[in-house]
Amino acid sequence: MEVTHRIVLRFPPAVSGKPIVYRLVRDFDLVFNILKATIGLEDQGLMVMEITGEEANYRKATDYLSKQGVRLQPLHQDISKDDDLCTDCGACVGVCPSEALRIERPSMKVVLDPDSCVACGECITACPVRAMKLTF
Repeated sequence: MEVTHRIVLRFPPAVSGKPIVYRLVRDFDLVFNILKATIGLEDQGLMVMEITGEEANYRKATDYLSKQGVRLQPLHQDISKDDDLCTDCGACVGVCPSEALRIERPSMKVVLDPDSCVACGECITACPVRAMKLTF
């Protein structure tokens, strides 16, 4: 059975330069879409990705990642926008790495595309009126 999972991968410095994601395709026949990726201090990596493939292959791949020292976290959260609180200031639009937030023209309303959102939480921090919420 084919499944799709959204996960957060945290790479320790020792493996952040290795072709681990490539192995997901080659060894486990998975398709991936990188939603967000960063390399932090001392080359620690963080990647938010959507993985699609057979459930058995997904499980084998997550076992492989764990053995490589990669920490996995399922992404079971979403961002929502409270239209009653939102003032459409656009502060969230500028910080959204996946461009899930945009200003609609000509109304100048802030619009959230939930399918593009990676639930990183940047908009929550940026919103001065706290109209952006994290839901689980």
